[in-house]
Amino acid sequence: MTDAPDYSLEALQKTSIGTINEVLGVQVTEAERGRIVGRMPVTERNVQPYGILHGGASVVLAETLGSIGSALIAQESGRRAVGLEVNANHVRPAPKGSTVTAEAVIAHEGRNIHVWQITLRNEAGKPTCICRLTVSLID
Repeated sequence: MTDAPDYSLEALQKTSIGTINEVLGVQVTEAERGRIVGRMPVTERNVQPYGILHGGASVVLAETLGSIGSALIAQESGRRAVGLEVNANHVRPAPKGSTVTAEAVIAHEGRNIHVWQITLRNEAGKPTCICRLTVSLID
């Protein structure tokens, strides 16, 4: 076993420095074992030509949260987490100037595989994107 993972928001934000998460403004707002919440502003950096959130940016937010969750769990046993597959259904647009919030909840925690359910919501609490992320835990 290794040291207990650090679920502090300050520690988690440091992992975004110099990454796409920093460019897109992804922020982790809550973190506990098996559940990570974050948000992302919809700006000129992540919209498509119609002025709505680009689906790829939605996937970045979803994959970031699930990957953080798996990495923290994997750290408990000295392992690492790597993404295998991500699926996204874009169900409602999020306009430029708004913020989306996402909640990642672990749906399956196996020894070698994690599956996360991630739902992005607009400011009214309505889903904008529903994702599933599969992560492999490796030595």
